[in-house]
Amino acid sequence: MESNPSTMQEQSPSCLEITMEVHSVVPPPHKSTIQKLKTRLKETLFPDDPFRQFKGQPTKKKWVLAAQYIFPILHWGPNYNLKLFKSDIVSGVTIASLAIPQGISYAKLASLPPIVGLYSSFVPPLVYAVLGSSRDIAVGPVSIASLILGSMLTQQVSPTGDPVLFLQLAFTATFFAGLFQASLGFLRLGFIIDFLSKATLIGFMAGAAIIVSLQQLKSLLGITHFTKKMGFIPVMTSVFHNSQEWSWQTILMGFSFLVFLLVARHLSMRRPKLFWVSAAAPLVCVILSTFLVFAFKAQHHGFSVIGKLQEGLNPPSWNMLQFHGGHLGLSMKTGLVTGIISLTEGIAVGRTFASLMNYKVDGNKEMMAIGLMNIVGSSTSCYVTTGAKTAASNIVMSITVMVTILFLMPLFQYTPNVVLGAIIVSAVVGLIDIPAAYHVWKMDKFDFIVMLCAFFGVIFISVQHGLAIAVAVSIFKILMQITRPKTVFLGKIPGTDIYRDLHHYKESVKIPGFLILSIEAPINFANSTYLNERVLRWIEEYEAEDPKMHSNSSLRFVILEMSMVYHFLKN
Repeated sequence: MESNPSTMQEQSPSCLEITMEVHSVVPPPHKSTIQKLKTRLKETLFPDDPFRQFKGQPTKKKWVLAAQYIFPILHWGPNYNLKLFKSDIVSGVTIASLAIPQGISYAKLASLPPIVGLYSSFVPPLVYAVLGSSRDIAVGPVSIASLILGSMLTQQVSPTGDPVLFLQLAFTATFFAGLFQASLGFLRLGFIIDFLSKATLIGFMAGAAIIVSLQQLKSLLGITHFTKKMGFIPVMTSVFHNSQEWSWQTILMGFSFLVFLLVARHLSMRRPKLFWVSAAAPLVCVILSTFLVFAFKAQHHGFSVIGKLQEGLNPPSWNMLQFHGGHLGLSMKTGLVTGIISLTEGIAVGRTFASLMNYKVDGNKEMMAIGLMNIVGSSTSCYVTTGAKTAASNIVMSITVMVTILFLMPLFQYTPNVVLGAIIVSAVVGLIDIPAAYHVWKMDKFDFIVMLCAFFGVIFISVQHGLAIAVAVSIFKILMQITRPKTVFLGKIPGTDIYRDLHHYKESVKIPGFLILSIEAPINFANSTYLNERVLRWIEEYEAEDPKMHSNSSLRFVILEMSMVYHFLKN
């Protein structure tokens, strides 16, 4: 039996008439323990009910639907036409012009040979084009995953002292990253990624962007001896401690191209139709800087260049995967961290474009596609890849990269490293989202603290520890919300039958003699004691208020509004 506060009517200042409405409550249909368990597992692992499309279909149709479900290319491929092909050629070539210099730059960021970055923009996009469900993300290496992979591996293995072992560990970590990602998708455990809240990602991405940018000071300033540590303090100490190595020629070239890239990016953001300006700017910088170095023999005057790159398609690397030895734990840990980060970024980008283009992206299928893409990539000389925030055709981009690998590699021999540093800095600047951080501050102060934990943890401790701290604080927030649910005092909005929180709605007024409380969370064993004590405290606070507030009426009724409570404890 429940009372409806909307039926209360004040007859006079000193008299209150209460009309009680009685509603019969019937128990839910009986379900066996097996049925309850089955329902709970279905809602947990299959919330999207992917098998509903097979119901009532003939066997032949089921096989077709199954093939389309596993290989989305079979779903959109039959509807592909010449108009789409022309558009994909333009977009594919445009984005390839961005992917090629970025692939080389991000490989350097991961302390890997530059050619590995190009390899990672060739095979993985082909795999994703067949298995991925997003139509609008281009696949390739990204800055954050590259930074994490490089920083975690260099803690135990030197990329210059033992380059073969370092490359083996990078490929092995990529394999474990793909295995972890594909397993999450296959077991339909994608909800685990949701523990990385938006506030966590905002702080983590901003902190990582700053760390990535600081690492490029080595190239932008022309420093030869530079710290291998990633923290803000060690990097800045190294920069000023080696100030005698600064080269004004390198600084002039680096910051000139950096300004050009940032202006091109700003122009594309202000005028979306000119997106190609920002996409083509990195390749323009590479071509122009390479010509200048070659023409003036700048490599003999202090400019560091990439050097000769190996030609040819991806050589097999499955024989380089190491599943034994003392570094196996390092490979697994690196793969786990980079897998989570690249997976989170890839799915977030895919869902963003899907919402803009009005279609649906299956998160679990995306995990399997990205995971299998990295497993295949680890066997074809690629490292961790994911979706980048841009729209293009992966197949056309992959073919363009293939042509570059086969025929154009000698052209990059004189490309200065300072330009690669400028390209990286201009790319990661977009990861610092100040408006989003301000929005978090306005909406939830605790989320803002979580964001700051991620940000400062990445900058002053390490990338992986900063992420771990932010996740721990987020989980602590969830536990606090479960064990300390919110209760609010409701008042009536004059002239209506609506009751709202007295603190949020200033026009709402108290009902004399009534304490109307709303419990805004389910009741469970972890919060039942707290809720009991909190309700009693509400009563004490009500009775302790100024008697003039209640005129001639003292507390007579306590009403609990429990529409948010869907589960009760059973004695």
